[in-house]
Amino acid sequence: MRIGIIGTGNMAEALGGRWAAAGHRVLFGGRSTARAEALADRTGQSAGTLGEAAAFGEAVLLALPYDAVAGVLAALGGADGPLRGRVVVDCTNAVGAGFRLTTGTGPGAARTIADATGARVVKAFNHLPDSVWRLPPPALAEGRLAVPLCGDDAAALETVGTLVRDLGCVPLPAGGLDRAAYLEATTAFLIGLWHTGHDPRTLLPPFEAVTA
Repeated sequence: MRIGIIGTGNMAEALGGRWAAAGHRVLFGGRSTARAEALADRTGQSAGTLGEAAAFGEAVLLALPYDAVAGVLAALGGADGPLRGRVVVDCTNAVGAGFRLTTGTGPGAARTIADATGARVVKAFNHLPDSVWRLPPPALAEGRLAVPLCGDDAAALETVGTLVRDLGCVPLPAGGLDRAAYLEATTAFLIGLWHTGHDPRTLLPPFEAVTA
């Protein structure tokens, strides 16, 4: 599969590098040409402009700090730009001070991105940090890691499900794009727990205890 990646940070390198190792072709595009080229060199892939990454292949990963997203999408032409109709994987987290969502009471990040671009957005990979995605493959004592997917387009969900499986993980359908806001809020809550030294697993009983 051909995958464009908008961004040159940790998530771009972790996911792009793993997909490259799985045999996909990846093109990195960033606001810094030098960073994109350095990342392409480290992963044995290619670099280009933001527009070239947006127009590259069957899926595009949006891997930017959320506060940079609006400006980049506007520079790409918004709903009239190259992301319109494309499968866009949104791994952003709009988390600010106090581990609160910066989207407030408005639409969540994924919905905002979909409305701004006309893309077929799937929320995925945002619930864990880049260090996990670099593992070959990510795994837990209980088995393979599940990756929640939220989106409205069946074909887009299947495309992203393939990318999940190529990391050695299991796609977990979690509803339509309206459910992405819940995934984003859950991730903000988890980040707060991790950064304050708490293990979220202690909140949850064994599966059997709640399904008996």
